[in-house]
Amino acid sequence: QVQLVESGGGSVQPGGSLRLSCAASGTIFSSHTMAWFRQAPGKEREFVARIRWGAATTNYAESVKGRFTISRVNIGEKTLYLQMDSVQPEDTAVYYCARTSGSDWSSRPSDYRYWGQGTQVTVSS
Repeated sequence: QVQLVESGGGSVQPGGSLRLSCAASGTIFSSHTMAWFRQAPGKEREFVARIRWGAATTNYAESVKGRFTISRVNIGEKTLYLQMDSVQPEDTAVYYCARTSGSDWSSRPSDYRYWGQGTQVTVSS
């Protein structure tokens, strides 16, 4: 059974940094994609970043490119990270980690089968 548990959210001032973690249980194959999504109040869930678990290939939404970094330590350590630097008020949202059930390389929420419960990030002065 796959479970994803996010942590590390909180309040931060504009220009600050935050690191989110996602601890996963169950098997993560090299072909799986792990990703971060976010959802602000009144808005649809949107893609933030993704990583191919085995090759560590990454991809980012334009809105976070150069500011956020998705990573994992190694294949065996089932923790996903999102380093958030130079955060802005528009980054305020609930952040979710997710995993595909197959080898999809996707930015669409509908292609992700497993989801965490989310962690709130608030950027405010």
